[in-house]
Amino acid sequence: MALLGPWAAAPLRAQPLQEVIPAPGARPETPAPAPRSESAAAHEEEARPDVSTPEGRAQRLDQLFAELPEADEAQAARIESEIQRLWARSGSDTIDLILTRGRMALERDQVVKALHHFTAATDHDPAFAEAWNMRATAFFLRGELGMALSDIEHVLALEPRHFGALSGLGVILEQLGRDADALAAFREAQRLNPHLENVEEAIERLAHTVDGRDI
Repeated sequence: MALLGPWAAAPLRAQPLQEVIPAPGARPETPAPAPRSESAAAHEEEARPDVSTPEGRAQRLDQLFAELPEADEAQAARIESEIQRLWARSGSDTIDLILTRGRMALERDQVVKALHHFTAATDHDPAFAEAWNMRATAFFLRGELGMALSDIEHVLALEPRHFGALSGLGVILEQLGRDADALAAFREAQRLNPHLENVEEAIERLAHTVDGRDI
């Protein structure tokens, strides 16, 4: 899940999800990577799949997830941004526009309007994981945790590597008092993306509670 809008700084336990899972483009600025040679850039471009097709997007996501664990801060920011862009592409310009309108509604705190857009996207393309993810975000903002959890299940069935949804799952489960399940969700999110902000703090806190020890 990736929430939008301002929130007060607080410990993760009481912290809404957009502080845990920043929206695409919301990651803090990081130093620019060192310039690559023209030959290296050309080679990388040749090796990059055609992301205009579902197969190409899947191949590119595989490449990015393979690179992410060992990436430095600047590389991780670039990789995360590209992953999020690929997740936001349904393959249909119409559905992509609906998703964008829903996100814009969330930015304006028009949560009900956003829900209508995201529901339209899931109705038109039930296999579009990011539509379910954004609808889960909207349900969370309304306090409808059961509906948010149901939509996260759809997200993870379609894209098990969705570290944003896994982080959101951890936040909700912790709020519901399911600390062991929340810890498992946060650990899986961190395994997929070690660069997630605030997740390490959540893991340390929950591990102390669940395992009875510090990590």
